[in-house]
Amino acid sequence: MTTPKNTGNESERNSIRIIKPYKFAGTWVFDDENTDLVREPFVSGADDIIDVMIGQIEDAEDGFGLIFSAQPFPGSTLQLLRVREEHGGWWYRADALDMEGWLCPALFLYFDEAPEKLHCKFAQMEVV
Repeated sequence: MTTPKNTGNESERNSIRIIKPYKFAGTWVFDDENTDLVREPFVSGADDIIDVMIGQIEDAEDGFGLIFSAQPFPGSTLQLLRVREEHGGWWYRADALDMEGWLCPALFLYFDEAPEKLHCKFAQMEVV
């Protein structure tokens, strides 16, 4: 049996990623030690999409799990469709919500190019 080689960093090998957004100074942000992002904000409609999607998550402002992938996965709760490029980032549309949100160039720390579709799950973080 052949063992797959570990090529690239973790974000290049994983097709499903997870971040933990939380509120800081009234804005949804996240940290990711794998990409050296600290308090990276969601703005221009992406924050509004989060507000809608976290409605059933207890204490979401303290942090929730945002699982995302360019590929469909079991349990995903929202699909975002790539719409147009602007200021180095991309606008995505959530048809189910009739909303659009902009994802800044930090998107390219997770993907080589902007995916046509993003599949997302907004989840309660388990306490360990």
